[in-house]
Amino acid sequence: MSNTTPFVLILYYSRFGATADMARQIAAGVESVSGIEARLRTVPAVSTTCEATEPEIPEEGAVYAELEDLRHCSALALGSPTRFGNMAAPLKYFLDNTSSLWMNGALIDKPACAFTSSSSLHGGQESTLLTMLVPLLHHGMVYAGVPYSETTLIETQTGGTPYGVSHVAGARSDRPVDEHERTLCLAQGKRLARLALALNNMRQGETS
Repeated sequence: MSNTTPFVLILYYSRFGATADMARQIAAGVESVSGIEARLRTVPAVSTTCEATEPEIPEEGAVYAELEDLRHCSALALGSPTRFGNMAAPLKYFLDNTSSLWMNGALIDKPACAFTSSSSLHGGQESTLLTMLVPLLHHGMVYAGVPYSETTLIETQTGGTPYGVSHVAGARSDRPVDEHERTLCLAQGKRLARLALALNNMRQGETS
């Protein structure tokens, strides 16, 4: 990854792997657009046990996010499994500690989207995406859902919403991302990358 190439931060928490798989599909969509890269980052689990700790580097998958990843990103894709119609606690804990970025306006006018996975078709996907939208708006980000020009949004019988891409993982959380869900993830990544480049160019024009 270049130090100067703009990047989309794909920040997620995944318990059983479905949200992580979606993150990788969104990353593929981002990197299909010339001139921008994807950066995959996750967050550690949280625990009510004060002595519980997580290793500094996860045993597998993406490394843990730092505030600097957010500060320097050109766009953000935020992913979480559903937890009673809300985002998972580890992701919210991370977002709750981004006040310094909010005070400096570090994320203002950067495009963002959200994605989620649930065990059942009506497991709270849309409400989870809407709750994830709220902190992004407080940061002044520009939210980008999935437009109905993506015809797969009408055809899918599993995941997929105009509020952001989604996946139905099944009762045992072992159902893989299907063709429709993958198509929408790729489309979401492409849209976010294109918006990031366009807004980057606009900001650079204002400062030149």
